[in-house]
Amino acid sequence: MGRPVHFEIQASQPQVLIDFYSALFGWSFNKWEGGEYWLIDTGDAAQRGINGGLLPRQGPVPAAMQSVNAFVCTVDVENLDDTLKQVAALKAEVVVPKMPIPGIGWLAYAKDLDGNLFGMMQADDKAA
Repeated sequence: MGRPVHFEIQASQPQVLIDFYSALFGWSFNKWEGGEYWLIDTGDAAQRGINGGLLPRQGPVPAAMQSVNAFVCTVDVENLDDTLKQVAALKAEVVVPKMPIPGIGWLAYAKDLDGNLFGMMQADDKAA
């Protein structure tokens, strides 16, 4: 079975999104020696999840309400309400507010400072 092993974020201004995701999720970024690419370490390798990369955007920022033309990554968070407050404090936009996924948890979607869509999920088997 094919499982995701890496994700990528496109950025018009890489340092802006490095600062954003570092502040929001505590991710660390390391510049790859092979070019304009940053490796993203998302956390403890003993926990479920994947790492990724950030690279300069090779086209225009997606227009508002344009359909998504990429995979959307969802990040596991401990407290979705607190994370949504942090999204607002970092001047990003919540585009789908907190909603229950019955028996799974709480889900919301936001756009980062460069228009990339991402999800945030708080596990809660009692969500309804």
